[in-house]
Amino acid sequence: PELLLLDEPFGALDALTREQMSEELLRIWARHRKTVLMVTHSISESVLLADRVLVMSPRPGHIVADVAVPLPRPRALDLLHEPRFVALTERVRHHIRTG
Repeated sequence: PELLLLDEPFGALDALTREQMSEELLRIWARHRKTVLMVTHSISESVLLADRVLVMSPRPGHIVADVAVPLPRPRALDLLHEPRFVALTERVRHHIRTG
């Protein structure tokens, strides 16, 4: 498909399987370069996988922040420990708390 719509696709998985599926989604995206719209409650997952993170408010939901993720691709799980990754997750977390 030209567009993938994913609503918490890894939400019910254990941590290791969730990481494996994130790596698989990164691999699929690198190969096919399709647009993916994914809903997740995981801040680190959103920053790892996305080029943009849209933060929504509580009900009624509306977008309170649009955070660009300028991290280079290809991405891998070792990125999770880099200062620039941590800074982006903190920025998203701030918008969630104040939005």
